[in-house]
Amino acid sequence: MKLVLMGTNDFVVPVFDALRKKHDIVSVFTRAPKPVGRKQILTPSPVQIWAETHGIPVHNKIREFEPNGADYVFVMSYGVIVPDDILSQSRFINIHPSALPKYRGPSPIRTAIKNGDEKSAVCLMKMTHECDAGDIYMCREFDIGADDTNDVVENKVSEISIEMLNEFFAAPSEFHTTPQTGTPTYTKKFTGADEIIDWSKSPIEIHNLVRALGAGRTKINGTDVKILKTKIENGELKILELQPAGKKPMDWKSFVNGRQCAEIKYGK
Repeated sequence: MKLVLMGTNDFVVPVFDALRKKHDIVSVFTRAPKPVGRKQILTPSPVQIWAETHGIPVHNKIREFEPNGADYVFVMSYGVIVPDDILSQSRFINIHPSALPKYRGPSPIRTAIKNGDEKSAVCLMKMTHECDAGDIYMCREFDIGADDTNDVVENKVSEISIEMLNEFFAAPSEFHTTPQTGTPTYTKKFTGADEIIDWSKSPIEIHNLVRALGAGRTKINGTDVKILKTKIENGELKILELQPAGKKPMDWKSFVNGRQCAEIKYGK
């Protein structure tokens, strides 16, 4: 099978590499390199690094698309809108990590974790001009553990996606699509502002925020900190790991000992 791949984020790389081992990858499309870190060094996406490592032609502009005899174009976590005139040039399929039409948009995994969902799904579908609205070839449900972080769930999605794509590309003519049913819900792109902890929220809501976004920002005894890892114990929030501003990550005991605090005040 000849394939064009479109994707950007690191959890896509294992999926693309599994396809590379079984199919002819004609080309790869990914987002252009972006400035990263304090020095704003222009850095290519994980997908671009992977493609270049394997000598696969890479494109950063969607307008450079040409089918080049590809049987399918597979898109996953690309982050770029594919125009209708390009969609019409080939058979585009897409993986979306939610039980569609629930959680369409850019952050289905983080949204599911933040909302405390215990289950989600991976859907393989046709791509259409409307975001995440295509007819579905297959959908696989999976569990989200109470302490699963975004990274953990992304790994689950990668593994399930590989299984689904192996099945599909082994005999694509045997798969038929069904329309999405139900009322769509939509996700947003999270920003640093979403990481700010509201201490009026319940312990489980704060725990879900931290594991979904990778950090919760707050003040503890006047010090700006990122809370990196938490757990719920006997209904209470326990901070396991945090990072004071300008410092390296540390466990809670080390933080408290370093402050010699008689009393810990959150959000102050």
